[in-house]
Amino acid sequence: MQTSWKVGELASLTGLTVRTLHHYDEINLLKPSEYTDSGHRLYGEEDIIRLQQILSLRQLGFSLEEIKNCLQNPDYSPVTVVKSHIEKLNQQIEVQQQLTRLLQGISMRLQAEEKVDVDDLMKTIEIIKMSEELFNQYYTKEQRQYLDERAQIVGEEKIQQVQQDWQDLFAVVEAEMNKGTEPTDEKVLALARRWKELVESFTGGNSGVMHSLNNMVQAEYPTMQQQFGFPDARLFEYIGKALNQLAMDG
Repeated sequence: MQTSWKVGELASLTGLTVRTLHHYDEINLLKPSEYTDSGHRLYGEEDIIRLQQILSLRQLGFSLEEIKNCLQNPDYSPVTVVKSHIEKLNQQIEVQQQLTRLLQGISMRLQAEEKVDVDDLMKTIEIIKMSEELFNQYYTKEQRQYLDERAQIVGEEKIQQVQQDWQDLFAVVEAEMNKGTEPTDEKVLALARRWKELVESFTGGNSGVMHSLNNMVQAEYPTMQQQFGFPDARLFEYIGKALNQLAMDG
């Protein structure tokens, strides 16, 4: 039975990125228990337990610094955290189920050319707004205002097209990754250029927004994958190598 995992193995098993695990190590949040003779990180069973607690606390809304302080507290109770996480997940499931029911009802009325109940529309808007909590946690008020203004300039039709473009790009990148194409291959580099273009369409070249976006994805990836359908974290690590190559090439 395996009792230790290298950082790449742990990333693959948990859906986190290697970059995220390195970051946790750098800030002394999750240090590997051992190292190989060649200096590679090795994570043991106790490290996996701690990682689960970190991710539970993250989904409960704690910052990384708050989590570190919490885990260092002698009165910290893992059982309480797990129970709180279960409670929050059940709440999220109920919210998503409620939104699904509302949207299904709206869809049926629209197809039947019936008038949509305003109360249903208001409830739908309210539920969607709840998903914005994560967004608000990582972007400043000024950044959110900037993005709102940019969305108005770009227009709803273009925004929907970009969302589809992202899904198409994810699929193509995943196909190259599964074929074993090297990230430095010109085909993947071309995909990385397209990736940069789509990021640019969101940030508008605003470095502050870019920084907040990176922080959110790095810290909240499991939640974003669950709530917004993000692909496997390996894809981000794969395209990240291609993006790094583009940066080196200038």
